[in-house]
Amino acid sequence: MTTTKQRIFPVRRNYNKWVANQTLEDFALRFTAKSARRWSAKRVALTALGTISFLALEAIGGVITLNYGIVNAIAAIAAVTVVIFLLGIPISYHAARYGVDIDLLTRGAGFGYLGSTLTSLIYATFTFIFFALEAAIMAMALEVLFNVPLTLGYVISSLVVIPIVTHGFTYISRFQVWTQPLWIILQLTPFIFILFQDPDSLPRWLAFDNTIVGPQGFDLLLFGAATTVMFSLVAQIGEQVDYLRFIPEAQPGKRLRWWTAVLAGGPGWIIIGALKALAGSLLAVLALHHGLATELAQEPMHMYLVGFSHVTTHPATLMALAGIFVVLSQLKINVTNAYAGSIAWSNFFSRLTHSHPGRVVWLLFNVMIALVLMEIGIYRAFEVILANYAMVAMAWIGALVADLVINKPLGLSPRHIEFKRAYLYDINPVGFGAMLLATAVALAARAGLWGDTAAALASFLALLTAFICAPTIAWLTKGRYYIARPPEPQMVLQGQACIICEHHFDSEDMAFCPAYNAPICSLCCSLDARCNDACKQHATFQEQLMDWLGTLLPNRILKHFNSRMGHFASLLMLVTLVIAGFLILVFYQLPTLSMEVEALMATTLAKIFAIFVIVSGVVAWLFVLASESRVVAHEESHRQTRMLLEEIDAHEKTDRELQKAKELAEAANQAKSRYLTSLSHELRSPLNAAFGYAQLLEHDDTIPPERRKAVAIIRRSTEHLSDLIEGLLEISKIEAGRLELYELSSVLVYGGQ
Repeated sequence: MTTTKQRIFPVRRNYNKWVANQTLEDFALRFTAKSARRWSAKRVALTALGTISFLALEAIGGVITLNYGIVNAIAAIAAVTVVIFLLGIPISYHAARYGVDIDLLTRGAGFGYLGSTLTSLIYATFTFIFFALEAAIMAMALEVLFNVPLTLGYVISSLVVIPIVTHGFTYISRFQVWTQPLWIILQLTPFIFILFQDPDSLPRWLAFDNTIVGPQGFDLLLFGAATTVMFSLVAQIGEQVDYLRFIPEAQPGKRLRWWTAVLAGGPGWIIIGALKALAGSLLAVLALHHGLATELAQEPMHMYLVGFSHVTTHPATLMALAGIFVVLSQLKINVTNAYAGSIAWSNFFSRLTHSHPGRVVWLLFNVMIALVLMEIGIYRAFEVILANYAMVAMAWIGALVADLVINKPLGLSPRHIEFKRAYLYDINPVGFGAMLLATAVALAARAGLWGDTAAALASFLALLTAFICAPTIAWLTKGRYYIARPPEPQMVLQGQACIICEHHFDSEDMAFCPAYNAPICSLCCSLDARCNDACKQHATFQEQLMDWLGTLLPNRILKHFNSRMGHFASLLMLVTLVIAGFLILVFYQLPTLSMEVEALMATTLAKIFAIFVIVSGVVAWLFVLASESRVVAHEESHRQTRMLLEEIDAHEKTDRELQKAKELAEAANQAKSRYLTSLSHELRSPLNAAFGYAQLLEHDDTIPPERRKAVAIIRRSTEHLSDLIEGLLEISKIEAGRLELYELSSVLVYGGQ
């Protein structure tokens, strides 16, 4: 362990009561503590399987059946099931083994510390899109059952999940396990009655494509379009591993039980999900057979009203059964969507803002976004939205899995999952670059750049491109962008408290911080804005970008990129590209219009783009100025800190020298005292003898009087010398610090006696 020249005073971080309470926080942003994995593997798997209740599966199954025919729908469901199941195995295994959520897993599997910020946004988008879809389905059920206006139904459907999700896995686990038996009964009951009462429903369902696509049956283009919608579900594995990270470590002799729980709670969801999609397909055809319009036949509430009509014909009972099932199903999935979204937003904003107000704050944020989407009518366009989202999601998951199943076994990336900021490059081009390339290829294909077949199979192209690019980039870069500096052995960090929050965590969640010269937990490390990544040389995004540009541009041009105008131009270009991409996407998603209306829309969007660019330029300039001010403030703070540290070091040096001089003086005084004591002893012995004999001679009557005066002089002289010696001894005691003090009262009493 080495320290940097930049030393920082540790200021204790006191988290608010939400963040400090791990029951509410549920280890967002950090390794799932071993002590928190107190539930059995079976309990965790059952909680994870509670997510399969979502009725968007039935809606998707009904939509692709009615739009693309039963043969293409079944083929798409089967193909997507196999692909998602295989992709989910390595993700679930590594998340359960290392106790990390999908974001931390992405960090350590090829994306880097900041590179996974984009994937957190992709994942958060998945959670609020599906939250909005599921809550919209629930709101439609409330409208049918109780005539609740849709707007109010959206609010009710959104807010009702918050009390369950605030306390994380603890409350969600209870809710999922307790409601699972009732949900299973209600899920299976209508299909059992349908098969017994209307056995012709299956042949009628399997023959449905004759009325849609004609006698040809399977069509590659229709199959590709159906799989594109289905592949939007690939990000669901992220919600599964948000629960699987609570599975306890595998015990000797119980690995089969551990693997069963991981597979069931992880990739196993898609098997049941495929059955539900097929059930939705059957119900949609059945609803059409009962005379419902195509729009209503695709809605889960009307699907299950038709399904439960085979159970009972009593209107109130029918409404109650269908309503309870729909509401319960949507609650079971939306607690997961809200929970996963809160973790995703926590991960996203903590890296951008270096602050963490708590997972509950982002829970409310995620719910509010979903509510806005519902109010603008997301359900009416969910097929188009999911198809576009699938391109990005497949690129992300494909790059992640490619690193886990190809790069790690081949030694192109570290075998363990390192997720802490202290040890990671900000951007790892392996996963991040592969995802961007795969997304670009898929979107270009979907836009029709390479023909209709490539457009229909764009999601497969995204997956294939990611699997090719990730190992290729890892081989070209020799895996150098995975670890910025070697991590310390866990035994070095075991049992030590975080220097910032002063709490103890598992060694897997700790890192050594050279800036503080002490261990720090992963959350405090993520939120620290003062260290400027002093522990990682050439690992920050800015340093990496300048290094990469240095290989392409000469120094005379490169230096301009690191100027104020260079930062402004780069930021404005990035924002402009994002705005342009969004407006282009909006333009191409417009329905078929006349040439005049299309030209008018293009002109309008161009004007909107120009306005956004002007506003973005002002905001970008202010941001650059604020960033420079922050840098100057940091530098001034560091300069003052260095001066203060130098002054403290000087004081400490002076104190040490003063203490050393004092010790030397004390040693000299003690030596002098010992010398004077010895000398006084040697002098006092003959003086006492002379004084004693002088007293005897002075009182001897045989000595003549004139001789007696001489003897008195000898006695007084020896007495005077003795007093001088006593004075020297007292001085030596004072210098040696051994002066004995007596109370005045005792001296007076003694003198009086």
